[in-house]
Amino acid sequence: MSLRRYSPLSFCCALFIPLLFVHHVYASTSSPQVQTLNTKPDIINPKLPPRTLSSSKKFEGSSDLVHLRYHMGPVLSSAPINIYLIWYGRWANSQKLLIKDFINSISPSTVAAKPSVSDWWRTVSLYTDQTGANVSRSILIAGEYDDSAYSHGTGLTRLTIQQVIASAVRSAPFPVDHKNGIYLILTSQDVTMQDFCRAVCGFHYFTFPSMVGYTLPYAWVGNSGKQCPEVCAYPFAVPGYMGGGGPGALKPPNRDVGVDGMISVIGHELAELSSNPLVNAWYAGEDPTAPTEIGDLCEGLYGTGGGGGYIGQVMRDGKGRTFNLNGRRGRKFLVQWIWSPELKACAGPNALD
Repeated sequence: MSLRRYSPLSFCCALFIPLLFVHHVYASTSSPQVQTLNTKPDIINPKLPPRTLSSSKKFEGSSDLVHLRYHMGPVLSSAPINIYLIWYGRWANSQKLLIKDFINSISPSTVAAKPSVSDWWRTVSLYTDQTGANVSRSILIAGEYDDSAYSHGTGLTRLTIQQVIASAVRSAPFPVDHKNGIYLILTSQDVTMQDFCRAVCGFHYFTFPSMVGYTLPYAWVGNSGKQCPEVCAYPFAVPGYMGGGGPGALKPPNRDVGVDGMISVIGHELAELSSNPLVNAWYAGEDPTAPTEIGDLCEGLYGTGGGGGYIGQVMRDGKGRTFNLNGRRGRKFLVQWIWSPELKACAGPNALD
C-alpha cells in the first residue's frame, strides 16, 4: 500500500509500440547504401541489482503464497473516477504534461499503440465490490491545484499532507467528491516527506474529518530525482555501491529519471486506491493498517520472466529507452505489473506467454 520501495498505505513503496528506426547496411564498399526498416523494438530482460529498499511483499507471481481477500468494502466503481491533482512545489510544465498524459492514457477511449496503459488498467478493473460492480475503467482529471508557494513548508508529514488537501478543498477549485474522487498530491524534488526514500516512495489513505472535514481517498507520490533515484526511480537509477562493476541503469522513456520513476509509483497507488479506497476492500494479510495490496504483490515486475533480480521482458527502442506500455500522443512508460484476481498471478498487457 505504501510503495516500499514499497507500506502506510500503498506503494507507500516488453512493449510493442512500433517505433521505427533505420539500420544502414553496406553490401560492399562499392554498393549503394540500403536502408531497412525494423518496426519492432528490442526485447530485453536485464538483471539488475536490488533496490536499496527491499520489499518483503514481492511474491513474483506465486499464487500459492498469496491470500488476497475481499473485505466487503467499496471500490471506485462510479464512472468516471475523478482525479484531483495537487502540484505541491515547483513543477516544469513538461513534467506536468508527462504525468497528465499517463493518467489520461488509462481510459479505454485513449488512442494508443498496443500494449497500452488502458490495457494495463483492465487488470485493475477486474476487482469488484459486494454488488458485483467493477472498478471503473474511465478516469478523468477533474481539477488541478498549484501550491507552488509551499503552503506547509518543504518538509511534510503524513498529517500535513492532509492539511495540503484541506487547503485545496477550501480554496474552491476542488469539490468534495467522496464517492468517486481521488486526491493525488505530487511533491516536487525539493520537498521531503516523512519516511520518503527510507521506507516509502508513495502511499495512499483517506483524510480524517477532523482535519479536512470529510473522508476523502487520497494518494501521495514524490519526485525522487534529487533525493533517492536509486530507491524510488529504480530501474532508471541503480544503487551507488554497484560502482561500475554491475549492470547499468536503464534509460528512462521520457528522459526524466525522477518523473519517469514517479509514473510507476502513481500507477501503483491509483490501482490500489481504486480497489481499496477505505482500506477495507481488497488486500492480503490480517492487519488493515499495513495491508498487502494488488500493487505490492508485483513490485519490481514489469514483464514476462521477472523475478530473481530480473525485471521481466520489456522493450527498448532505437534510442535505447526502456518501456513496457504505450500511451496517448506516442508516449512510452515503464509501469509495474498488477496482481490479477483471475490469473492469481502478476499480469500485464506486454506478457509474452
